[in-house]
Amino acid sequence: MFQLAIVSGKGGTGKTTLSGSLSVLFDSIVMADCDVDAPNLHLILENKLIEKYEYFGGKKAEISDSCISCGICEKHCRFDAVIRGGPYSVDPYACEGCGMCVAVCPADAITLKDNKSGDYFLSQSNGIPLVHALLTPGEETSGGLVAEVRKLAIKVAEEEKKEVIIIDGAPGIGCPATSSITGTTYVLVVAEPTVSGNHDLARIVETIRHFKRDFGIVINKWDLNTSKSSFIESWCGANGIELIGKIPFDEQVEKATIMGKPVVSIKGSEAAEAIVRIAQRLKRKISGVGG
Repeated sequence: MFQLAIVSGKGGTGKTTLSGSLSVLFDSIVMADCDVDAPNLHLILENKLIEKYEYFGGKKAEISDSCISCGICEKHCRFDAVIRGGPYSVDPYACEGCGMCVAVCPADAITLKDNKSGDYFLSQSNGIPLVHALLTPGEETSGGLVAEVRKLAIKVAEEEKKEVIIIDGAPGIGCPATSSITGTTYVLVVAEPTVSGNHDLARIVETIRHFKRDFGIVINKWDLNTSKSSFIESWCGANGIELIGKIPFDEQVEKATIMGKPVVSIKGSEAAEAIVRIAQRLKRKISGVGG
């Protein structure tokens, strides 16, 4: 199946706005929100929860009543996660599950327990399967949770014979972002015409090239800073990168978001018209792969 990942070098560029609209414009799809730290695709797609799954992404140390309060574990913990007492205890937010305390405890009073790091969900949005998740605040296993979201999306697509998975990827270039793009068929980068936007665009492009993925770029709100947009276009040309389209600033986007709808459902929206053209180009790419 064709896996389309929509990513950005920084947050707030409009990738979820684009992803939500593509869910309306494509057929035979599964949607996957891989921004597990701050998921919001489900906010603009009316959905009904079908199933909920627990995600255990690591381990945490736990000290039993057999602790002799010798303090050796506290001395060796590089994360300052051990709390003095009788018995000692562990701060679960500081513990990294490295196992050092288990190794040095003379009373064998410490064990590593599976730690629930979040939940992931299967929902339905107007007949479209939507897989999304929420990482527990403070947890650092977001890349693993993204992998679970993608595995479930692939499973659902295979079972329901869907042809395309549209992935609303995590922003930035960290672990959740790389987990969003590895193994995908095509990556669409949403850029914004600002100084920071240009900088982060170059970083995400370097990351995508490291994973050897085919990709293209969309400039969102291009008309708010035409000089920066022109720079991005020239930069794309100089680096052999395909510019898939440009989306103008449109107040209808905000109105659609407030109503909890994709902007393409709003009549007379210039942004929606640009997104329709982008969708047409993407469909041609999918047809080319299928052929």
